[in-house]
Amino acid sequence: MQNAIDRLTESPVGFGVSPFQLDNVMLDATDRALIALLRENARIGHAEAARRLGLSRTTVQARVESLERRGIIVGYTARLAEEVSRRMVRAHVTIVVAPKASAAVGSALQRMPELRALHSVAGVFDLLAVVEAEDVPSLDAAIDKIGALEGVERTQSSIILSTKFER
Repeated sequence: MQNAIDRLTESPVGFGVSPFQLDNVMLDATDRALIALLRENARIGHAEAARRLGLSRTTVQARVESLERRGIIVGYTARLAEEVSRRMVRAHVTIVVAPKASAAVGSALQRMPELRALHSVAGVFDLLAVVEAEDVPSLDAAIDKIGALEGVERTQSSIILSTKFER
């Protein structure tokens, strides 16, 4: 069991801090391995996860339920097939927001289906949006829509040419 867990949890972590600490909530190696499996495939069955981790099915089920109950796992998502995802056009759009307009801009951006993610960032820009569309004209329209929002002072876009890896 430990070898399976070690393989799934190998990642560089600096300064002795686990990437899965959540306000005094510590996760053990088994929880981290289970989370890694779920990130790889959220639809993995408890029996398959148990087989891959060298645990019993009931142990895996109990741990998943505990992670959900404790608010560590808050939801599951769908990933598109590689061939579909490859056809999508994506961009990182950095956004400068007027003072005191952050909440309104964030709410407006959250309603845009083209946005895959929105990050608050430090530096010259306030926000970083990951925008995805079926083609370049649709991507252009989405970026224009972001720029036209009340409270958005400036945007800068970088189209993603390829993704080397994604987790």
